Amino acid sequence: MKPNRKQAWQILTEYTTTEALLQHALAVEAVMRHFAELSGEDPNEWGVIGLLHDLDYEQFPDQHCHKTAEILEEKGVDENYIRAICSHGYGICTDIEPQSKLEKTLYTIDELTGLINAVCLMRPSKSVLDLEVKSVRKKFKQSSFAAGVNREVILEGCAMLEMELNDVISETIAGMRKAASEIGLQGTF
Repeated sequence: MKPNRKQAWQILTEYTTTEALLQHALAVEAVMRHFAELSGEDPNEWGVIGLLHDLDYEQFPDQHCHKTAEILEEKGVDENYIRAICSHGYGICTDIEPQSKLEKTLYTIDELTGLINAVCLMRPSKSVLDLEVKSVRKKFKQSSFAAGVNREVILEGCAMLEMELNDVISETIAGMRKAASEIGLQGTF
């Protein structure tokens, strides 16, 4: 089964209730859709995979990606979707190396959306709508800021995608802007 967006949301909310995790899933979904459109790929497929990528994280953080695979296999989800989702944990909690452009994109932008979210929350506007690449780059260099964000994964992902960090940041911001209200980053102007 290749779940549609509604089915993916039902699966996600069966295992995830925390507002921050749901907003992160929505942010990753929006960015994956954006990158799919840029690549001429299927935004629905990329979006669903982005939406489901942290399916197990709230309930099973010590089994991250592994429990997701188990849950999605039980639900009959297409093995390519499962592989793509699990590849975002490459080198951290899985040995599934990202191969396709979809997998490489998910691997790269997962951590980056977290960093961008943190940067937005520190801004007076609390918004992604007025965020610039240089603001993200400045915080990227500060390892103490959003210390849980693995910058090496982001850089490795940029290399996999053969894209410059600034370009990946710019496109990730663009994707997050499309879902600003849903991810709590509409802000106050």
